[in-house]
Amino acid sequence: MAEPEVLGGEQAGSRAPAAAARWLPTRFLVSELELIFRRRRNLAGLAVLAVVPIILAVAVKTAGGGGGGPDFIDAILGNGLFVAFAALTLELPLFLPLAVATIAGDSVAGEANIGTLRYLLTVPAGRTRLLVVKYAAITVFAFAAALLVALVGSVIGLALFGGGEMVLLSGTTTSFAGAVGRLLLTVAYVGCGLAALGAIGLFVSTLTEQPIGATVAVVLINLMMIICDTIEQLSWLHPWLLTHWWTAFGGLLRDPMATAELERGLLTFAAYAVVFWLLAWARFTTKDVTS
Repeated sequence: MAEPEVLGGEQAGSRAPAAAARWLPTRFLVSELELIFRRRRNLAGLAVLAVVPIILAVAVKTAGGGGGGPDFIDAILGNGLFVAFAALTLELPLFLPLAVATIAGDSVAGEANIGTLRYLLTVPAGRTRLLVVKYAAITVFAFAAALLVALVGSVIGLALFGGGEMVLLSGTTTSFAGAVGRLLLTVAYVGCGLAALGAIGLFVSTLTEQPIGATVAVVLINLMMIICDTIEQLSWLHPWLLTHWWTAFGGLLRDPMATAELERGLLTFAAYAVVFWLLAWARFTTKDVTS
């Protein structure tokens, strides 16, 4: 009688890890990322993002100097790494959000549009697992897009303007290694903000079967928040807008670092990500999937 119990325990023990292994989204995530980064339209979008810092650096080089504009642009002549900071600032209002909106809007609506959504839901732990993987892929793309802009900006900036010690916005200097560290923190911060926008896109994508419509809706939401942030009469609303905190990474270029706005920005990003992912989950888990 003891042997069957032992065998039964072994079988039960083997089934539990197997079930857990089936739920783990690693293989699914890798497949999703391959799909995202192999699509020509996505590669074309990334290419556009990469061109902006090149145009910026060449324009500043040929013009021979500042002439107004954001502090980051005026500082490019002093250190080429500022091209990366300036490019991120210039691309945040439209180009980076558009790239993320394209991926997020296509995440669920795209599958429904081509008729593969029902097939994906046949795997174990269907809908929740699908949303986890889709949002993870959106987040990876958001960070990759920000990193690409920073990397291209750094390379072209250092090639045209050189590097060395960086004069911060506060007037003090930091080493080249310290400047690179601040740039990496900036990329991480921008990536978090874009990932929060991606959560909005994921939710919108569960509401429709038209990925283009979802993408347009996310872009319009982003532009609406930017417009609201410029209206003084809506100052009470500004701290609650996602876009209000996107450029708070300027505090990383001061000595000491101004972290108050960064912390508030990260909390806002986290709140948007959690709320809209849960809204996407609530909508998708009760949705009648027909395609």
